Amino acid sequence: MASPFYRLFLVVSICAPVYCVPPSSGPCPSATRNSATPWVSSSNTNFAFRLYQRLVLKTPDQNVFFSPLSISASLATLSLGARSATKTQILQGLGFNLTHEPESAIHRAFQHLLHSLSVPSKGLDLRMGSVLFIKKELRLQTNFLDDVKRLYDSKVFSTDFSSTSTARKRINSYVEKETKGKVVDLIQDLDPLTAMVLVNPVFFKAKWEKPFHPGYTRKSSPFLVGQGATVKVPMMHQVEQFAFGVDPELSCSVLQMEYSGNTVAFFVLPGQGKMRQLEQALSARTLRRWSLLLRKRWIEVFIPKFSISASYDLETILPKMGIWDAFNSNADFSGITKTDFLQLSKVAHKAVLDVSEEGTEASAATATKLIVRSKDSPSYTVIRFNRSFLLLLINKATEAILFLGKVENPTKS
Repeated sequence: MASPFYRLFLVVSICAPVYCVPPSSGPCPSATRNSATPWVSSSNTNFAFRLYQRLVLKTPDQNVFFSPLSISASLATLSLGARSATKTQILQGLGFNLTHEPESAIHRAFQHLLHSLSVPSKGLDLRMGSVLFIKKELRLQTNFLDDVKRLYDSKVFSTDFSSTSTARKRINSYVEKETKGKVVDLIQDLDPLTAMVLVNPVFFKAKWEKPFHPGYTRKSSPFLVGQGATVKVPMMHQVEQFAFGVDPELSCSVLQMEYSGNTVAFFVLPGQGKMRQLEQALSARTLRRWSLLLRKRWIEVFIPKFSISASYDLETILPKMGIWDAFNSNADFSGITKTDFLQLSKVAHKAVLDVSEEGTEASAATATKLIVRSKDSPSYTVIRFNRSFLLLLINKATEAILFLGKVENPTKS
């Protein structure tokens, strides 16, 4: 008798409200770099840029925003239950060379990376985690449950999928709670054959080390969104010392701004008409070159205050990156259950980003910081992010790209 056929949902949700408020008093504990993470971060970086390039092809001239680390960690978790070509495709699709990097080493590196990111830090609230909602009738492999809990600190909830609307509400409610209400209605519908949903919510809230003052935000500044077309946006403004560099190879300017909690933001502004050239050249090597180009200097910076969100159905993208068996009848997830046939049917990802000069603690603290310099200040470079630019949020200790995106139109949320 043929075994039942069930569908797997892989769901990734992230929320990154970036509140530009002063850091709390007292030094932030510095994270230590560990040799277990750079090589996995390098693979994740290349995966991030390959995925970005695919998303740009799918939605040209639109805002792009996602968490590559969240997606790669979810797929790595899923690979624990994959076998044969399905497993190989997932891990190679993530950018790992299985000849030089044994599977066990990959999972240990992810384990260390996620543990490093979970260390509490003043001025930074970063929460990552994976949750498995599993059909209560499904007989799971003990090793799979043990491994996802041990390596990825995953939670497992038995779920009644006989009522898809009830299951969907339960999952969406969990995601909404974990992202503090920022990501809502992540799952629009569930297939009646759904047997497992893997959710990976991420919440990120940070404070600039050198915050913007709301009083210096220009309420209506032009932002170029097309051939001669502009929209009006609030434009934050300050003069400060930041790491800055110009990449002559790619005709772009790179500004690094630091958050409390060992996280930095890279704002990358290509020259007019050079965005496509920049996007095609993105790689871990490019990112390393930018880091070497940066020098601290006085900068007058204009950055729009904005909120954007993006949703993706990655089941149409991942097969183009070499992960195809997981989505068809060749899928082998016998490491999850041997009694039922599982096939990955959906990979939903939703990201929300808020960039502003104020947060919940902003009003009293920011009022004491003066931004505008006197005429006796040193000369400085002026950079205006008043047209399409890239944004990367990176954890310095692990070199992991937490979030990656492109702002094409800051008024489109």
